[in-house]
Amino acid sequence: MQGHPYTYFIILILSLAGPLLLSFDKKVAFYKKWKYVFPAMLPPALFYILWDIWFTSIGVWGFNQQYICGLQVGGLPVEEILFFFVVPYCCTFIYECIRCYFPFIKSSKPSAIIFFILAALLLPAAIFFHHHTYTFYTFLFTAVFILIYFVFNKYFRSFNCTAFLIAYAIILVPFLVVNGFLTSLPVVMYSHAAIIGIKIFTIPFEDVFYGLLLIMMNIVLFEKLRNAS
Repeated sequence: MQGHPYTYFIILILSLAGPLLLSFDKKVAFYKKWKYVFPAMLPPALFYILWDIWFTSIGVWGFNQQYICGLQVGGLPVEEILFFFVVPYCCTFIYECIRCYFPFIKSSKPSAIIFFILAALLLPAAIFFHHHTYTFYTFLFTAVFILIYFVFNKYFRSFNCTAFLIAYAIILVPFLVVNGFLTSLPVVMYSHAAIIGIKIFTIPFEDVFYGLLLIMMNIVLFEKLRNAS
């Protein structure tokens, strides 16, 4: 069956529509925080775009030409570039909703312990699965960023790790839906040699941590910029 060349773009638009419209909700007033949201997106987006260009060039993953418009930037479909702005916007919005509607939720020691355990598990897992390129780098980068957060915690005290964990648990629901479309059509195609082969439906298990790192980087910077003003 012939795919539609704007499929990926339509998926992104539908993903953004709800959070963008709800950004004007009086309780959250997310639009008033755009001056922190958008600058916070830039460093993670640059990191991920460079990572994406590299992985695409060595065949870790590729894109089904049936579902993309054909316009490319740096060898990546323009939709893939937009992904690193649309998804963080939506996820930061969900995090901010948790903060605004449940202001009593504060960072806690158990939440910090969960992050520490996660980093402690991901580092040896990265080494163990070092032959799988996507698995290795995703686990490694996520563990390293979490450890950086702990080492420089005094600079990032505004990051609410409890609210983040709750938000990410919620984010996983639309994440599975959106990523399910991208991997089942498929829009994005993975090299079997680059992943360990554990999947959530059609979604590589590594994507859970790929997404966690992307969103955590955005929200840590968002909070840093907001509290520095």
